[in-house]
Amino acid sequence: MSTTTTTTDKNTDTKAPADNKAAVSRVSNAAATSDKNSKLASDQGTTSIADIVVQKVAGLAAREVRGVHDLGGGAARAFGAIRDRIPGASASIGQGVSVEVGETQAAVDLELVVEYGVAIAELARAVRRNVINAIEQMTGLDVVEVNINVNDVYIPGDDDEPVQSSRVQ
Repeated sequence: MSTTTTTTDKNTDTKAPADNKAAVSRVSNAAATSDKNSKLASDQGTTSIADIVVQKVAGLAAREVRGVHDLGGGAARAFGAIRDRIPGASASIGQGVSVEVGETQAAVDLELVVEYGVAIAELARAVRRNVINAIEQMTGLDVVEVNINVNDVYIPGDDDEPVQSSRVQ
C-alpha cells in the first residue's frame, strides 16, 4: 500500500493507509506522570475501567432518551430478537454500542434506530449529551467523542406480524 502525502505552503497533511495497525488511536493513553492529575489515579493506587463497563453505561444512557427506539444494526437486532426467545438469556445492554477506553479518556460509537417523527439532529444532541454526562459522572473518564449512526427509523405497525386469517370457519 502507498502513503499519500499532500503538502501546502503552511502545513503538511500525511494520510496513513486504511489498514495500518499503527494508526493513532482516538483515545490517548496518558503517561504515568500526567496520570496523577486524573480522577482515577492517586498516591494510594489507580482505578481502571473495563470497556464493557463504559459500553453498558453508554447503552443505558442512550436508551433513556425519548425517541430512541432501539440500538444496533439490523443483524444485531435480529440476533437480539432470537436471544430474547431463549429462556434464561439476557438482553445485551451493549448492543449497538462500541467503545474505545484509554487510561483517562473514552470514545463511543452508537448505532440507533429512531422513532418516526423525531427530529434526528435534536435527538442526536440529546443522546450525545446524556451519554457523555453518564460516562463522565460514573467513571471519571473524559469522553472525547460520541459518534452516532442512525441506521433505521421505527414506524409503529411495521413489526406487527400479519394476522393469519383462516379460510375455514
